[in-house]
Amino acid sequence: MKSNDHNPSLRDDTVVGPAIALLELSSVARGMEVASAILWEADIELLFATPVQPGKYVMLLSGTVEDLRSALARGAEMAAGDLIDQFLIPQVHSQVEQALRRQDGEIQGAIDALGVLETGTVASAILAADAALKAATVDLLELRIANGLGGKSYVSWTGEVSDVRSSMMAGISEAERTGQLLRQVVVPSPHPSLVRFL
Repeated sequence: MKSNDHNPSLRDDTVVGPAIALLELSSVARGMEVASAILWEADIELLFATPVQPGKYVMLLSGTVEDLRSALARGAEMAAGDLIDQFLIPQVHSQVEQALRRQDGEIQGAIDALGVLETGTVASAILAADAALKAATVDLLELRIANGLGGKSYVSWTGEVSDVRSSMMAGISEAERTGQLLRQVVVPSPHPSLVRFL
């Protein structure tokens, strides 16, 4: 995997959440302008701000709900037609941060079921992951955002078949709300040869 195929790196010197927000723009130049403006606007932490494929700019923020609302409002106003997607999650699930920080790994052994949900934006994938994790007892395997995927994103998780299906319904609902759901699958008892590559 090329270095630009990985998720953007989160800052090591700060904690994610409990509230996070994201702005996703179609212009790198406008994204940098917006990032600077919102950092002056509100008392927020910039967790990452970076270009992602295909030529988009994404910034992940942490702070109080009030400060994040202020930053999102200012950012959306400045971005205007360059705004692709955005979110504010007041209480993000802890596995979302773990997945965003993870670079590589390998599963040893079998899993009961696999859920995979693919979206058109970074924001919709993170929202779907958070909703899925809060809906049932599942473990997040991967949250890939934009890089190496032509700008698309996906989230995958595992658990008992019934839990994976329940969490999938929550993820679908969130991705459909933003109009960014591309595909979703639940694979009961995935083949062990596939599991090594998840």
